[in-house]
Order: sequence, then C-alpha cells, then structure tokens
Amino acid sequence: MTKNKSNVDKNLQNVVKDLEKQTVTSHQAQQVQQQTNDHRHQDALNHDEPIGSSILTDKE
Repeated sequence: MTKNKSNVDKNLQNVVKDLEKQTVTSHQAQQVQQQTNDHRHQDALNHDEPIGSSILTDKE
C-alpha cells in the first residue's frame, strides 16, 4: 500500500467534495425531465411520415 504524503485521508477528501456539491431540488429535476420530454416530442413531430405513405413491416 502506498503512503499518502499529505497525511490527508483521500476518502474524506472525496466525501467533502461530494458534500460541497449543490443538490438538485425536485423542481429542478422535473424541469430537466420536462425539457427532455419536450425535445423528444419535437423530434417525433419532425419525423412524422407524410400522409399517404406507409411503413413497411415484416408482415407485408
């Protein structure tokens, strides 16, 4: 096992870094999810097939 030259516990340093991060509120998480859903919806609208076209399946 290698010695830590700074005499500071690396695990504790990582815990402190994690605690310093700002937590995401439920409202912020909902906003991010809604934006993702909006992008998916817009993408689906942009890829709609024109009227009268058909999509081939294995059954045809």
